[in-house]
Amino acid sequence: MTVSFRRPDGPGLDPRDALDILDLRTQAQLKAGDGSAELAARTDAGPDVLHYLAGHGGSATRAAVAANAAAAAVTNRLLADDVEEEVRAELAIKIARLMPGLSAAQSAHIFALTVETLECLARDASVRVRAILAEEVKRLDCIPRDVALALAHDVSAAVSAPILEYSPLLSDDDLIEVIAGAQINAVLTAIAARNPVHEPVADRLVQSLNVPAVARLLVNPDARIRKDTLDRILEQAEAISAWQTPLAMRADLSARAVRRIASLVGASLIETLAARNDLSEATRAHLGRELRARLAENPDGTDGVPPVEAVARARQESRLDGFFVEQAAQAGQREIVVMALAQLAHVTEQTARKIVTSGSAKALVSLVWHAHLSMRVAFKIQTFVMKLPARDVLPARGGIGFPLSKEEMRWHLQYFNIAV
Repeated sequence: MTVSFRRPDGPGLDPRDALDILDLRTQAQLKAGDGSAELAARTDAGPDVLHYLAGHGGSATRAAVAANAAAAAVTNRLLADDVEEEVRAELAIKIARLMPGLSAAQSAHIFALTVETLECLARDASVRVRAILAEEVKRLDCIPRDVALALAHDVSAAVSAPILEYSPLLSDDDLIEVIAGAQINAVLTAIAARNPVHEPVADRLVQSLNVPAVARLLVNPDARIRKDTLDRILEQAEAISAWQTPLAMRADLSARAVRRIASLVGASLIETLAARNDLSEATRAHLGRELRARLAENPDGTDGVPPVEAVARARQESRLDGFFVEQAAQAGQREIVVMALAQLAHVTEQTARKIVTSGSAKALVSLVWHAHLSMRVAFKIQTFVMKLPARDVLPARGGIGFPLSKEEMRWHLQYFNIAV
């Protein structure tokens, strides 16, 4: 049986005719079943040959066609229904990168086929394929709005979060609708990290009382939070310690808010508040009184227990964990933090101290990751122990994740001679 197919803008072509455009060596390889993947990757193979390979090649060959920018729109649409996930994943990357250069004026048929391919991939049964597509199109304003909305409402946070955080196609009403039905922290924290977050969206996020999302909103310098909304957060902050540090780092705090926060937190964070440049003399004096009171209650921040003994006791009682380090960091107990990190990361105290005093947020985050602690702990150490300026603090990704790749963190550790 002779297999034929049709170009998007031309007549049917017999595959034997398609082979005629190739050199004799390539014809022999293809007929023998060898080198078809290499042929499929060639941008000069011709759209007809690529279409033939997309329909008749093995999985590696079809994946190569899917990644080939020279493949015709009709070929891409064919591959959107391919049985192999890897083929569709390669296609998702390519289609997203083709969209900015695509114009409806070029060819209505090609444009329609490409959009149809994009829509098909957005409905793909594979979370991986949808997630790859979402990551590739998250910043684009040239994709159909319906596609962006479909990805934003996806049941998997791996798909929806990139769109919710970055897509310029989502309106405040779209985001508020997602917040109303969201159950996953990563979805809400993605919205809280947008640039910008407008006041109605910030209001709804605070109303959700989702602790990670509100914390992410507070550290977002592009989040516009109404004064009464900030007051509601302050009312809850006494019971929700995770909001206290982000609150103190807001640039738009009123004098009343500064004083209220100072009544809730320890000496280290009061020092952070006192370092602000927008304080009146009365507020600065108030913070000074609060700071002296904290220091009088606990002058060395260790309850009189030497750091080495405090860490040894925690280890003996099986309390040497993330909570222990976080509490020590929030109290500004640098030596306890250094000794605890050294033990948990299996490095020398000298190495741990060198990293903590280096001023490098990336090195500290890498050490915390190596110690199998959370990004929340790293954030507290950066703020209370290293006392980094807000612009230098490395925040969590998605509210809870490490912001660096494993390869980056391994590199920073190796810089301090820590084998990983």
